[in-house]
Amino acid sequence: MSLKRGPCLWTPIPQSGPVPCDRYKHSCCAHGDSVYLLGGRGKSLLSDFWRYNVVRNEWTELDCSCENAPEETEEHSMVNYQGLLFIFGGMIDSGYSGNKTPLWVYDTDKEEWLCWQGKNTQKLAPVNRKGHSAVVFESSMYIYGGYIDMKGPSQEFWRLDFDTEAWSDLTPDEAGPGPRHGHSAATHQDCMYLFGGLTGLREQSDLWRWSFSTHSWSSIRSLSGPSKLVGHSAVVYQDNMLLFGGGAAQSPSRNGLWRFSFPTQVWERLAAITASSPPCKMHHCIAGLGPSYRPQPQSSHTPPGEGPLGRPRPAGAKLRPFKNRCFPTEGSIELETFCVENRHGAPPHADTRIHPASLKGSCLTFENQEAFGKGCDCEDGSSAEDVTFHLPDLLLVLGGRPMGANPGISMWQLTLSDL
Repeated sequence: MSLKRGPCLWTPIPQSGPVPCDRYKHSCCAHGDSVYLLGGRGKSLLSDFWRYNVVRNEWTELDCSCENAPEETEEHSMVNYQGLLFIFGGMIDSGYSGNKTPLWVYDTDKEEWLCWQGKNTQKLAPVNRKGHSAVVFESSMYIYGGYIDMKGPSQEFWRLDFDTEAWSDLTPDEAGPGPRHGHSAATHQDCMYLFGGLTGLREQSDLWRWSFSTHSWSSIRSLSGPSKLVGHSAVVYQDNMLLFGGGAAQSPSRNGLWRFSFPTQVWERLAAITASSPPCKMHHCIAGLGPSYRPQPQSSHTPPGEGPLGRPRPAGAKLRPFKNRCFPTEGSIELETFCVENRHGAPPHADTRIHPASLKGSCLTFENQEAFGKGCDCEDGSSAEDVTFHLPDLLLVLGGRPMGANPGISMWQLTLSDL
């Protein structure tokens, strides 16, 4: 399935019941049929933690008061690896201790914050920062740049190996993006793509590619593309990178949606249907759900029977092959087997079975909701990850500046099936 060039349909998602307040400079991450949201800044710094169920259009506030949870954070990062959420950076000056690595881990299955120790004897580790980027490739998290208090913008490049819990400094001696913060980063195949951000006080519009195989940077030059941006966000859809929003320090937020094609290396601005103008947002979050947003296969050197951080895999874990997991291109390619966790022991609110009646009035504003309900049979105890295959491909925009008039968080949906 290829990305068409038709106009996009933007739809605001009405919120009711308990919902997080509107905010910016927060973080969010998709896992299965849910989106997790942490912290940021509203009228003040925030430390609350929420889970949004896409099918039910329902928010649930999660505990973030225990000793292992983060305090107030802004411009931090959050990534998902096998059901564990890794949050890094974003601490305020008064709450940060240079003797502690600002990293927290949340187990989505157990719904609890884990005690992250890392390698206690390891002195090589990144310090607190804001506005950095974080991506997952194979069994590691990669962090680039950020703004370090008392030092300014950084060009440090760090890798955290989930299996060994060890940090590595990958900062190359050769030329690269240089010091920056407020940029975006996304992975495709064996590369990471970094766009824009601030270098000093100047916004950038350059695109860089990091090769995980050769450990080298290369600049991608194009005659067209987004203007200089900071506070934007990017996500990979099939074999494209979608980039939304952002702005400049002395100008209003923007609502441009851009597509970068990895095969052709060409930028294209995507138009919106006239009656559905997208919101102007900066320092927002975006989350992609649906089969075309599935992350690439994550190989791991973890010994059999163990999951990330050395924890045992659930007793109900099973192996399941499937097609087109890694941003599918035209043609169907069988990819490597992955692990699906059986959730027979999950609490009632973690039930991921989909009932057609619950879809009415939800955020899934695609045409055939009845077909969606019929097409999903989760009676075999499949995990939330499996539900992703039955969701339509959609992009959610959460929060950002300017904040809305309503106290609840601003949410918009881009229906990619209309592209």
